[in-house]
Parts: sequence; structure tokens; C-alpha cells
Amino acid sequence: MSRRRKIFVAMSGGVDSSVAALLLKQKGYDVVGVYMKGWSLTGCAEEDARDARRVACVLGIPFYVFNFENEFKKAVVDYMISGYAKCETPNPDVMCNKEIKFGLFLKKALDLGTDYIATGHYVKKSQISNLKSQNYILKIAKDLNKDQSYFLWTLTQEQLKHCLFPIGDYTKPQVRALAKKYNLPTAAKPDSQGVCFIGEIDIAEFLKETLGKKPGPILTLDGKKVGIHDGLSFYTIGQRKGIGSTGGGTPYYVVSKNTAKNALIVAEAEDPALFSNSLLVENINWISGKTPKLPLKCLARIRYRQPLQKCVISSANNESLTNKRITNLKVDFSEPQRAATPGQSLVFYSPSGIMLGGGVL
Repeated sequence: MSRRRKIFVAMSGGVDSSVAALLLKQKGYDVVGVYMKGWSLTGCAEEDARDARRVACVLGIPFYVFNFENEFKKAVVDYMISGYAKCETPNPDVMCNKEIKFGLFLKKALDLGTDYIATGHYVKKSQISNLKSQNYILKIAKDLNKDQSYFLWTLTQEQLKHCLFPIGDYTKPQVRALAKKYNLPTAAKPDSQGVCFIGEIDIAEFLKETLGKKPGPILTLDGKKVGIHDGLSFYTIGQRKGIGSTGGGTPYYVVSKNTAKNALIVAEAEDPALFSNSLLVENINWISGKTPKLPLKCLARIRYRQPLQKCVISSANNESLTNKRITNLKVDFSEPQRAATPGQSLVFYSPSGIMLGGGVL
């Protein structure tokens, strides 16, 4: 009799990973539930761990807690704080996936003898085989509103070989319906909001406590002073909240940051300074493991849930088009992109919805 395939499911205490574990058990896998304990300012981690354990109990599967608190603090929290300190807007979700879920967790699971890991991400994985090799691809999820491929652009072929995404072919309402049908304790649990490890605390307030305030002028493009900011680190490109107009005046949006003068530069909503046709991207990763032939016409998005935009990718430094280590790309868009933000991810897609890879603005 053949051995059942063992799979460690990353159970966050939410409904998506709960249903992922349910579906895998129904398919006959030897399922083990795992809650990853990260660094947290709030008590939400304990509550989430309890919810995950309750689901595992209902499903009748083993359940463990992996303590990645120190590693999470270094790889995700410190990375985020460092990025904001450099006046960028980092993406902690991308880094958490890269370093923790598909880094530490995958390695530990494989070391413990599992065949696969699974998560509750909304994304589809497929396998393409030929006589020479097997390649894995990631595609946009069935639920376009919940698709999370944007956060998974750092994954490699070796990682994908051991990963499953059971809910990629389901919509969120279908996931909740399954959870309710099988009496999972998380069926009605609200989706998490904001940055997981600071809970309900406003991220700007968290950064002010961590980095300290450094006030400076808010200036229009022509140098007119329209206010005082608390510190450049606490604002992101395109932001309106906390900028300018009081008493019905002109609403302003962040255009750039002048670190030499500690000045926040702002403009009106449709000012050309807020838009870019060409963007530079670094730290490139291609899901296939190979740089495609450049220039490449494809689609891209510069933020989560943005409709896909037509673009052309080329080498930023005139590097050899066959160089597999091209690290910087120039991306020319058909339409101007509003509020492209340094530190955020730019992710590439094929017209058929295959996620090709990505990089950092």
C-alpha cells in the first residue's frame, strides 16, 4: 500500500487556511496543521493560534506551533522599519512570504519529512511538463478581488515544487460556505486588516513611536509652504491623509520627498508630477528561473488589486539580453501610472494571467 502524501498546512487562524486544510484532508493527504508564531505588539497572535487549533481539532488533524518570533522580527519587522527610515514604503507581506512562509517554514517542514506545504493564498499553481523538464507556474486566482499572486513574486521553482494552494479555484463566498457547511470555527471570522504584527494600531503611529518625529515643511512644487509634516518616513507617495487642506482649501497629495531639506513635496490630484510612464525596478525574480527574451511586452501592476496595465520590459543598464542575472529593469507603460511608490513591488503577468515575476520599485 502506498504511503499517503504528508502536507504541512500553514494555519493562520483565518477561514482561508482553515478551508485549505479541509480540502486537503478530503483529498486524502496526511494533513498536519501548523501555526507560525511571529513577532507581535498585540494579543492577536494568541487568539489566532487558538482559532487554528480549534479548526485542527474539528478536522481531526495534528497541530503544532512553530515559534519564528526572532526570525520574523529580523526578516520582516526590522526590514519594514529600515525601509521607512530610508523614506521608502516597503511591503512586509512580500518579505513575510519570501523569508518566513516559503523560507523558514518550508525548510523546517521538509526537514521534518513532509512532501508539501500549503497555504490559504488565493492563487493557482499549475505544472508544465516536457521531455526535458517540469516547470511550475502561478496564475491569477479565480476570485479576482482576492487574488494574492502580487505578494508571491519572489517564489522559485524549487519552492513551488513543494507548495500547494488549495483555494485558488474558489471564490471567497465559496470558501466561507465550505467553512460553514463543515462547521469550522472560523467560518464567520472577519478577514484580517492592516499590518498583521501591529494589529489595529495605525502604522504611522507605530513608526512615530519607533523612529521618532522629525518635523519639516510641506512644500508645493513651486516652493510654497502649505504645512508642517511629522517626518518624511511617515508619508507615502500619493498619500492625501494628513496633507494640506483645512477649511475647504486645496487638497494636496505627496509627490516626492526632499531628504536634503527634510521637505515633503505635494501637488494637486491630477498634477503630472504624480504620474510616471517609465519606472525602474530592481531585485528581479522570474518565477521560471530564467530571464525571458527582452524587450518583453506584457502586463503589470504596481500595487495590490490594481487592474493589469500594458507595458514593455527592457534592461535598464544595457545588460546582455541573455544574461540570466539581469538585476535592473526599465518598465515603460502604455498609460501613465499614478503614485508609483519606492519600496513597493511591481509584478509582471502574461496576457493569460500567468504571474511571470517581479521586482522592487
